[in-house]
Amino acid sequence: MSSVAVLTQESFNEHRNGLLPEQVGVAGAGPSETGDDDVWPTYKDAFPPLPEKATSPEGVQEPGSAWTKIRPLKSSVITQVFHVPLEERKYKDINQFGEGDQAKICVDIMHKTGAHLELSMAKDQGLSIMVSGKLDAVMKARKEIVSRLQTQATATVAIPKEHHRFVIGKNGEKLQELELKTATKIQIPRPEDPSNHIKISGTKEGLEKAKHEILLISAEQDKRAVERINIDKVYHPFITGAFNKVVNEMMQETGTRINVPPPSVNKTEIVITGEKEQVAQAVAMIKKIFEEKKKNATTIAVEVKKSQHKYVIGPKGNTLQEILEKTGVSVEIPPSDSSSETVILRGEPDRLGQALTEVYAKANSYTVSLVSAPSWLHRFIIGKKGQNLAKVTQAMPKVHIEFTEGEDKITLEGPTKDVQQMHCQIEAIVLDLVSRMDYAEISVDPKFHRHLIGKGGANINRIKEQHKVSVRIPPDNEKSNLIRIEGDPKGVQEAKKELLELASRMENERTKDLIIEQRFHRAIIGQKGEKIKEVRDKFPEVIINFPDPAQKSDIVQLRGPRNEVEKCSKFMQKMVAEMVENSFSVSVPIFKQFHKNIIGKGGANIKKIREETGTKIDLPAENNNSEMIIITGKKANCEAARNRILAIQKELANITELEVSIPSKLHNSLIGSKGRFVRSIMEECGGVHIHFPTEGSGIDTVTIRGPVEDVEKAKRQLLSLAEEKQTKSHTVELRAKPEYHKFLIGKGGGNIRKVRDNTGARIIFPTLDDKDQELITVVGTEEAVREAEKELQSLIKSLDNVVEDFMTVDPKHHRYFVARRGQVLRDIADEYGGVMVSFPRTASQSDKVTLKGAKDCVAAAMKRMQEIIEDLDAQVTMECVIPQKFHRSIMGPKGSRIQQITRDHIVQIKFPEREDLQAPAAEPHIQENGEARDKGVTDPATPKKCDVIVLSGRKERCEAAVEALKALVPVTIEVEVPYELHRYIIGQKGSGIRKMMDEYEVNIQVPAPDLQSDIIAITGLANHLDRAKEGLLERVKELQAEQEERALRSFRLTISVDPKYHPKIIGRKGAIITQIRNEHDVNIQFPEKNDENQDQITITGYEKNTISARDAIQAIVDELEEMISECITLDSRVHARIIGARGKGIRKIMDEFKVDLKFPQSGAADPNAVIVTGHPENVDEAIDHLLNLEEEYMADVAENESKQAYMKTRASAAAATMGDEPRGPSKGFVVREAPWASNEAPDMSSSEEFPSFGAPVTPKSSPWGPKRF
Repeated sequence: MSSVAVLTQESFNEHRNGLLPEQVGVAGAGPSETGDDDVWPTYKDAFPPLPEKATSPEGVQEPGSAWTKIRPLKSSVITQVFHVPLEERKYKDINQFGEGDQAKICVDIMHKTGAHLELSMAKDQGLSIMVSGKLDAVMKARKEIVSRLQTQATATVAIPKEHHRFVIGKNGEKLQELELKTATKIQIPRPEDPSNHIKISGTKEGLEKAKHEILLISAEQDKRAVERINIDKVYHPFITGAFNKVVNEMMQETGTRINVPPPSVNKTEIVITGEKEQVAQAVAMIKKIFEEKKKNATTIAVEVKKSQHKYVIGPKGNTLQEILEKTGVSVEIPPSDSSSETVILRGEPDRLGQALTEVYAKANSYTVSLVSAPSWLHRFIIGKKGQNLAKVTQAMPKVHIEFTEGEDKITLEGPTKDVQQMHCQIEAIVLDLVSRMDYAEISVDPKFHRHLIGKGGANINRIKEQHKVSVRIPPDNEKSNLIRIEGDPKGVQEAKKELLELASRMENERTKDLIIEQRFHRAIIGQKGEKIKEVRDKFPEVIINFPDPAQKSDIVQLRGPRNEVEKCSKFMQKMVAEMVENSFSVSVPIFKQFHKNIIGKGGANIKKIREETGTKIDLPAENNNSEMIIITGKKANCEAARNRILAIQKELANITELEVSIPSKLHNSLIGSKGRFVRSIMEECGGVHIHFPTEGSGIDTVTIRGPVEDVEKAKRQLLSLAEEKQTKSHTVELRAKPEYHKFLIGKGGGNIRKVRDNTGARIIFPTLDDKDQELITVVGTEEAVREAEKELQSLIKSLDNVVEDFMTVDPKHHRYFVARRGQVLRDIADEYGGVMVSFPRTASQSDKVTLKGAKDCVAAAMKRMQEIIEDLDAQVTMECVIPQKFHRSIMGPKGSRIQQITRDHIVQIKFPEREDLQAPAAEPHIQENGEARDKGVTDPATPKKCDVIVLSGRKERCEAAVEALKALVPVTIEVEVPYELHRYIIGQKGSGIRKMMDEYEVNIQVPAPDLQSDIIAITGLANHLDRAKEGLLERVKELQAEQEERALRSFRLTISVDPKYHPKIIGRKGAIITQIRNEHDVNIQFPEKNDENQDQITITGYEKNTISARDAIQAIVDELEEMISECITLDSRVHARIIGARGKGIRKIMDEFKVDLKFPQSGAADPNAVIVTGHPENVDEAIDHLLNLEEEYMADVAENESKQAYMKTRASAAAATMGDEPRGPSKGFVVREAPWASNEAPDMSSSEEFPSFGAPVTPKSSPWGPKRF
């Protein structure tokens, strides 16, 4: 990197200042005067050469050079060698050097300290350790080596206890330094320990060094002394001197430290510390001053007002020090907590007079003045953030102004002259405020204060801003009813009147509690408080308070003017009544299998019912066994929704509804505890729904709904049970293990039906929801119940009799029973009283199966297993060919359809794997020996493997399942729809066609656009196609109607308008044209820049609307044609000011005079021409206004130009004084005798012209000799 130094006039003058007088004379003459180049430095002076030798010989002083001034840099890495004698080595018995604990310790020290260690063994078996690294790291490593590789010795050294702290040093720094330096561990006894022995542990050498250092520190401290002398407090100022000058001089002279207690501390002891002789010298000096002052000094006492004492003391006691410095007299002021006003002056008699004058001068230099000002005016005098007061105090900063709250005065304190001036100014301000301002106080009950303030201070802030007053309402903790209003007299009276009106209105206000059930509170408040906000906006004077939800209270509080509260109360009661009406709820039992039909595809059915009836309909979750659908809303709407849901169920299945008359007094007994009796009847009769009227209604009609046969069966059971209840009813409870219940009931309820038929009693088993799962209830006549109980008891007893039996099952069927984690066996166990069935291990090939359980259960389970085996033996496999493209449709959503067929027909159905359409074509058949091999040729009539569905089961069941599968194969029909309507049927991003497919559960295929076909294909189940076709045709009708509507809206009208009027018709930011478009519901298109017909405006819409829009545009054009344009001359220098910032000024003129102004663009032929357009009278007024503005602004322009001309003249005059001749270019930094000035080529072999940077450095030799690699 190179640089050029340029010698400027300033640096040259600076350079001259450092020259000798004779040199100045030479330097003063330029080259032109002297005729030579002596003024320039030589190359060697400017760039001194490097020193010739690294070090000079001893005793020979080299001549001073710029390079010799550079301090040599010390290496940051040092090397030290430590020797550990054999007798002090810790690890002597090492078989091979460099192994064992010693090597590990060295590695650990290197890691810990960052230093590098090298070990070697001397001839005397001593250990030499070379440590390299930074100084701090080497010292730490040395300490570690000594403590860990060298045997330790201990020693004690006794020094006086008071010297211990000097060994420790500040924050223990001295002790740490000593331990590092000597590589020892030094233990100093604690302060509470009386011992004065310091224990040192380390090597012998280290112990000696440490002892020596400690004794040196102690010896040094022995030389020091501490002296305490008592001097009367009144003489301390003479010893310290003014601003501590005397005591500082003494400390500097004697080298001691003198501690004089400050004036605020009532102590007479002065402490001197230092060397003994120096301390004695300092004590003598202090005593001399004391004796001299005690002998010569006298005192006088004067009375000075207590309030003036602080002026005598001055800031931080500076005034007292000044008096002492000037007169040598000490002034003693009584303490601030003392009531005394006596000030004592102590000093030489001839100086006391001067000191007394100074004291009185200081005391009277400041004065205190009181200005009378009502306390309520104080804050107006101070102003906002102290602005008013700052204006007054700015000129007189030494005056202190104090406002005392509640007092009608202002205290001024400061220099007498300033205080008098300030007094006059503040009195004038007070008189002015009293004349212009007033205050009033009104009494209002504190309970109304927060209502006067309003929410977020809205009311009180409005009053303050409106009337320009200040209103002080006392805080709640003051419990005051006085409100103070301050400000302009008129504003005060108006604010007072308004506040009193508000207060009187609040006294007339009423609080009313509305009882509204808490469940309605959230609905009244609405989401994010939207609904309650509407109520509050309607009744702004009423405060509505809802209770906290945690309180579970129904009381809503209204507070406000009586009439408004009543109106709000009625309005909210009406809201609640509507909510109550809308919260009517009815439960509709619908068979679970029909819930999905009620929901419809994508929720279409349920959504339609909700929207058309205005109700809320909740269905149970899929995993919930409940069949109840809950409808909420108005009663009439709920009934309508209920009827529509029931109609869907009736339409889908053979459902009938029957009413049975049973006396209402028997209803509770028929329902049973928690509905157990009626639930058992419903389950037994195929899940029919039995609906009893509301309790207490007195209605006898019971409704039964379900399939015809099941309804009749349920009716018979209900009537027989009712008859039993009327005659004589008896109940007995039995207990049996829950796993026995299914066996007691039997398959399809066969066992329990047999008991009921034999005895006539009704047996009720617990449901999954019942707590007691063992309880069985028997209901009927006493005799029937007794017989049924007897039969059940015998059955239960037989179930308790556990037996073990065996049966033979062919091993080929074992897999069927144990498959799916033994699902078949679990079903058998559930159905037959928990029978345990054990199959032999797979590897044993045994056909013996063990059954263990109740005797009857085992027999029944064996019978069931035999039936299953027979089914498996009779099982056939049947194929059903259905094209693969229909398989997904047949399966249904999540395989629901195929699962239903599997359950209904008790078969297994297996679908083939999907054919890979991406697979490569089969290889062509190869002819061998001239003969074609037709091994791989297939019959075209043979179905594809991917189309074959395999069914397994009994033959008759498989056949029925095949028919059911074929019934699910979708059918395709074609519907003719005009091609131009296809894109509207598809909808945006396919939304329209997707909605139709979801609604009708079909697939709708629209032909590709390039085919331009009118045929749309609908594919789906036969029973869905008709509905889908009707829906599609209905949509076509709607689209055709929309097309006709679009044709009517596409009427076009063209109007010719001169292009110069187009911007005016469009308006600013399109405001005018947008208004015309919105008013007439039309689209208005202006010509593009490149259009041929630039005057054509196109209007599109209904014919009637386009005509009205054309008339509106024509009206604007007519108005514009009446306008005139005038060109005026305005000086271009004032254009910017007339236009204003961001065109604000020009917009104001155009709006005010209803004209348009056009200023010339930059580079225009006439920069002063301005065009004014508008109605003639408006144009004339605007021109007058513009010319007036020009005249006003031109005066400013002329003034600015004269100022600029004056400044330019001054600048040119200043330039002229610098010299008559123009300055030539700077020559830069010039030197003489430079190497480049020579005409000869440099001698590259010369060591003078190309000096080396020193001799080559020889590599540093190691103490251990050359390194071996």
